[in-house]
Amino acid sequence: MNDEQTRERRVIGILAAGDAAAIDRYFLSLDDIPEWRFLRPPETGLVMMRGRIGGDGGPFNVGEVTVTRAAVSLADGPTGFAYALGRDRKKAEQSAVMHALWRLPARRGEIERDILAPLEATAAERHATTRREVEPTKVNFFTVVRGDD
Repeated sequence: MNDEQTRERRVIGILAAGDAAAIDRYFLSLDDIPEWRFLRPPETGLVMMRGRIGGDGGPFNVGEVTVTRAAVSLADGPTGFAYALGRDRKKAEQSAVMHALWRLPARRGEIERDILAPLEATAAERHATTRREVEPTKVNFFTVVRGDD
């Protein structure tokens, strides 16, 4: 995977993890949004979630989750893609448009600064809060080796 693909995945991931109300607020704050058309209107389906015991054990199927996806094309040409857990068609559409705007060189800095950075900061705060809440319940397992065989 090249650097641009890594950046694309990061942007799509930040938008997917963002709160729907925040995505809506940031979308409505954008100026000069060009016309867009759907390449794939928001549609909802199921995907199988995979997990790992302890984060590094063997993978297993956790269960199915609902995901909504969308793809748009701006009048200027770039396309945008989005995925959102759940059935929020509006979030998927707005995220796809913001991804397409991010792909415009003239808009990338604005999208990074005004949308992606705040969404990342909020996610980091949420993650830190969860870690602080969970840390007191952490159990460290260890094995004591006895000297008698």
